[in-house]
Amino acid sequence: MFILVIGLFGCVSYQVKPLNTQPTLLHKVPHLIIDTKRLPLPELAAHPFNPDDGMDMTEVTILAVVNNPALKIARDEKGIAEAQLMTAGILPNPQITAGIDHPTNGGPGSMDAFNFGLSYDINKLITRNAAIDAARANKLRIDLTVLWQEWQVVQQARLLFVKSLEQDKLMHLLQAYRAIAASLYQHAQQALQDGNLTMDTMSAYMAALQNINSRINNLQRQISKTRHDLNALLGLSPEVNLKLVGDANLPGLDQEKIKTYIAGLPQRRPDLLALQAGYASQEQRFRQAILAQFPALNIGLTRARDTSGIYTSGFGITLNLPIFNRNQGNIAIEKATRKRLYDEYQARLNAAYGQINSLMTQLKLVTRQYDGIKSTLPEMEAAVKHAKEALDAGNIDATTYTNLYAALLDKRMEAITLEQTILEERVALQTLIGSELPMQVTTAEIKLTGGD
Repeated sequence: MFILVIGLFGCVSYQVKPLNTQPTLLHKVPHLIIDTKRLPLPELAAHPFNPDDGMDMTEVTILAVVNNPALKIARDEKGIAEAQLMTAGILPNPQITAGIDHPTNGGPGSMDAFNFGLSYDINKLITRNAAIDAARANKLRIDLTVLWQEWQVVQQARLLFVKSLEQDKLMHLLQAYRAIAASLYQHAQQALQDGNLTMDTMSAYMAALQNINSRINNLQRQISKTRHDLNALLGLSPEVNLKLVGDANLPGLDQEKIKTYIAGLPQRRPDLLALQAGYASQEQRFRQAILAQFPALNIGLTRARDTSGIYTSGFGITLNLPIFNRNQGNIAIEKATRKRLYDEYQARLNAAYGQINSLMTQLKLVTRQYDGIKSTLPEMEAAVKHAKEALDAGNIDATTYTNLYAALLDKRMEAITLEQTILEERVALQTLIGSELPMQVTTAEIKLTGGD
């Protein structure tokens, strides 16, 4: 009883943790004191965070890494993995058995009998090292999985920043064109009243203005959704109006460096490293299942006294006979699981190379198209300028000028759309190859955790 009471003093007491009934989204951008060691990119750690003068792409990325709700949940998994590692290393408790017998019809000299035993399960010690190695590799897998999720959040933050900037460019372009279309429509109305314009021509001006208004309305809905998605990613309330500043400061593409990054992809990408760590953990679980074939062994010491007062001391062994169950079921499960993880890693590795090659091909194609459009813009802008001069001089009608300006607008919008595609594909490529991202762990470390 004394030992039992002492053991209870070390127990953890239960404490209630009620759930919140209100959202905890931030209603303004906080002034953060950032632990730079927690940031997954070196350029984030070196960048100051000051939301008072607006937020550039790096500051948006920093806030996403620190305050993203999904990342907070993912980081909780790290605590679970640490607890599992601690559990795997805890030694099994010894077992105490005790009993007392009181004679009810004994003769003179009869006394109370008792028995006391102390035993220990040896099998837990046999599989303990394998269990610890499996838990340690699983913890590394969780850490790398969280790191990969941080990379994904960084990519999403950059993509939404780029998308927001390009949508703002489109909005400025459409509003400028709307001002011209509205001015032409007003002049057309006056000309119609003066009898200098037919209703058919007037309808063309009206259709052009309605078309541009429809485009603006659609774009406003897209801008609203993009801002809402960005706020949700940053853990901010939907009504927070972020002031975004600066350009998409992405590093330039270096084909030779990209080839080097691709060659070292299995030692660089957190998702691939996480799968390697998961495979190492499964190797240890397979080893643990094989070690568990050893028959269950329990050894113990006993001390007893019978009702006649004779004391005895003894030694006992309990051994399971592995006749029917030799743990073959668990061994088959762990072996099949290892095969699945092996194939999953190979499939992910193959897909990674395929995605990168496809993205690089697309990037070259889109860049070529963008350069082609940019080269034609000066000529079209000059033509529109001359057309405006001719319109003011009365040498061409407004319909001709409107058509030329609409063609220029479409080409400018196409250029902005291609520019957005290029930036988004560069963000995706940067994430896939791990450009400018640190190497958090090496394959050697993963193999080390899976050792004996």
